[in-house]
Amino acid sequence: MFFEEAEFWVALGFIIFVGILGYFGVHQRLLDGLDQRTARIKSELDEARRLREEALSLLGEYQGKRQEAEREAEAIIESAKAEAERVAEEAKAKMEEFVARRTSMAELKIAQAETQALADVRATAAEAAVQAAEKVLTQATKGPVADRLVQQGINELKGKLNGA
Repeated sequence: MFFEEAEFWVALGFIIFVGILGYFGVHQRLLDGLDQRTARIKSELDEARRLREEALSLLGEYQGKRQEAEREAEAIIESAKAEAERVAEEAKAKMEEFVARRTSMAELKIAQAETQALADVRATAAEAAVQAAEKVLTQATKGPVADRLVQQGINELKGKLNGA
């Protein structure tokens, strides 16, 4: 009765199957495979932790380098601003010096032109005075004595006017 039931035979087959698996050491192989997999997963986790720590270290190092580069960039910018201000002040000083030099040159040229104009006016006035005196004296006196006196007066007048 007991041997006629299907559940009995299924149970008996299962026990025999498990016994054969045990005889051939399949359970040991399964446990070894699981242990190997556990060891491999553990080594991968350890490697991941090590890589994470290394990445954090590199991140800190690069952040430090970035901050240093930012400080250097700010220093360069400040230096460039100071240099630009210095150059601008030098350019302003040179421009002021140039303008002052040009102004003094222009004033000198104006003074020279005034002096030349004054000399030209005096020369023209002297010529006009000489001609007028010559006409007056020529009409007032006649003869060789008059000619000599007129010529002598003209010469003296020319000398005085041109010398003054």
